[in-house]
Amino acid sequence: MARKLLTCALLACATPAASHAAVPVERLHTPPGFHISLVSDQVPGARAMAVGARGTVFVGSMGAGRVYALRGVGGAGPVRVSTIAHGLNLPVGVAFHDGDLYVSDMTRIVVLRDIENHLDTPPRPEPVGADLPYRPGDHSWKFIAFGPDNRLYVPIGAPCNICDVGHEFGRIISMAPDGTDRRDVAYGIRNSVGLAWQPGTGTLWFTDNGRDNMGDDVPADELNRLDRVGQSFGYPYCHQGNVPDPHFGHLHACSEFTPPVLLLGAHVAALGLRFYQGNQFPAAYRGNVMIAEHGSWNRSQLAGYQVVTVHFGANGAPQPPTVLVSGFRQGQSAWGRPVDVQPLPDGSMLISDDQSGAIYRLTYGAAPSAP
Repeated sequence: MARKLLTCALLACATPAASHAAVPVERLHTPPGFHISLVSDQVPGARAMAVGARGTVFVGSMGAGRVYALRGVGGAGPVRVSTIAHGLNLPVGVAFHDGDLYVSDMTRIVVLRDIENHLDTPPRPEPVGADLPYRPGDHSWKFIAFGPDNRLYVPIGAPCNICDVGHEFGRIISMAPDGTDRRDVAYGIRNSVGLAWQPGTGTLWFTDNGRDNMGDDVPADELNRLDRVGQSFGYPYCHQGNVPDPHFGHLHACSEFTPPVLLLGAHVAALGLRFYQGNQFPAAYRGNVMIAEHGSWNRSQLAGYQVVTVHFGANGAPQPPTVLVSGFRQGQSAWGRPVDVQPLPDGSMLISDDQSGAIYRLTYGAAPSAP
């Protein structure tokens, strides 16, 4: 099976959900005034999240092959978790659009029609985007999202740590909701597991994970901005905008490519990101980018394992990230790995954790009551 052919990126970067020992949410740290609580620890392999029109929280998974629906998040009663799809290959990405839930598989996109009316009797997944590029190797899981143009955006990760794949892999594509009219959006991207559009500008921003085996501190993971369709961001020839690859760097100069707008740190595994537009957090957070850092598996001293926020200066330039949620690791031992962030309509924000199989809720102000 293709799943068995995946290398360390699956085995090391996506730890299966832990046993049902209590998730130590009390170890998490936030700035003053913020509170973090456990929504559920019954979401094995929890990865990307999406919110339905009626407030249902949908969650993809890495190792579990399942897609989950969480009902009652933020309410007074208990949160109910149910499986709405199973038997899929790395259904990491979820995107809600016009009542339907789109889910990424390794080689296709499937959709669960009218899902919020059928949570207890979910429909069979219907393929709408088949035959996506695939080679056995790394980075075949996909974060997906609908843009302001009502098109579905799908990253096609490089099937390796470092290899020259031309324009077939290492890119972002878009397609119509029915899977037709595929278009290339950007190239030179090793593995993006998070993308979002900036409110007010409609500009696409995305994270990208740097290559391995160049040391503890190089190259940095990237925050990138797409200013025009067809831009190339350097992979595999140049990393972090200014570091030529030792194998492929002689083929193209770094100056030929679009540099990142912000370096996030080496091997932090920057994944899901969202722009925060709520009113619950202090005004200084409005418009910020929130980024989940899954954490390093290939560094002598662990890095990442936290959620950071990126503020924009008066000139619109992103500022260095500051830590919003930490405590998923103590020293060289980690019990949790953040994957995605998802603001809710009430201004709170969810955080997924695939190692603990958990979803957390970050609030500001009075501490939320236990569900």
